[in-house]
Amino acid sequence: MALNFGGIPDELADYQKSPIVILPVPYDETSTWVKGADKGPDAILHASANMELYDIDTDSEVYLKGIHTAAPVTEKSSPDAMVAAVRQKVKGYLNDQKFVVTLGGEHSVTIGAVDAYAAHYPGLSVLQIDAHTDLRPEYEGSRFNHASVMARVREWCPYVQVGIRSMDVVEKPFLENDRIFFARDIVGAAPGWIDEVIEKLNYDIYVTIDLDGFDPSILPATGTPEPGGLLYYDVIHLLRKLIVKKNLVGFDVVELCPMEDNKASDFLATKLIYQILSYQFCIKK
Repeated sequence: MALNFGGIPDELADYQKSPIVILPVPYDETSTWVKGADKGPDAILHASANMELYDIDTDSEVYLKGIHTAAPVTEKSSPDAMVAAVRQKVKGYLNDQKFVVTLGGEHSVTIGAVDAYAAHYPGLSVLQIDAHTDLRPEYEGSRFNHASVMARVREWCPYVQVGIRSMDVVEKPFLENDRIFFARDIVGAAPGWIDEVIEKLNYDIYVTIDLDGFDPSILPATGTPEPGGLLYYDVIHLLRKLIVKKNLVGFDVVELCPMEDNKASDFLATKLIYQILSYQFCIKK
């Protein structure tokens, strides 16, 4: 039986009544090291069924507003076809005025989602939370590889990168040095960097969260873990302030590779999603 995000009753997951749509995309065809990101969406949904639905920070229960969990996008005949399928799904939800949360799968699922959002919101900018720059023009023969996500995004809209600590030398020419916040400069630093990030973004913002942006000490279950990453409250404080000051229009959470003996990673991803939704829908702006 398909799970609703949060394990909520069907009447609170009705599509017509729900402002929020959770879109699973269990795709893992271009990842190049640890496989398993295709199991990420299911792991998040299963963890969410064991999550407390009252949010302390906002004194709210955002699920009562309605969260619909969509059927997964299962297209995997090619990266191009997957991107097109995600774009089409997200476009339809935006036309229905839904707030879409895309669950990866590997990071390439972001390409279709951002393409749809950029067309729907002129002036969109993207906040990328990630260990990697993902700026290769193409990788292993595909422009829609997980290592080329931000190379595609930069074709549609400006972006800011946060938490970066790994890249290939071929990506250096594409760096925008005034729009990148390396992990070494922000982890443990005074919180002023958060305001700097927000100031560089336009009003309408899409956020893409590659879970390897977190330090592997708190989230090891990802395909390309990198030491020296962000901690939970680094990310939460950034997102809370961003949501208060700007207009978050959608987001994705990608690159969870579930580990049988480590459910904490699944739960962190789930809690992160619910926390963002609580900020977005339950904070008075």
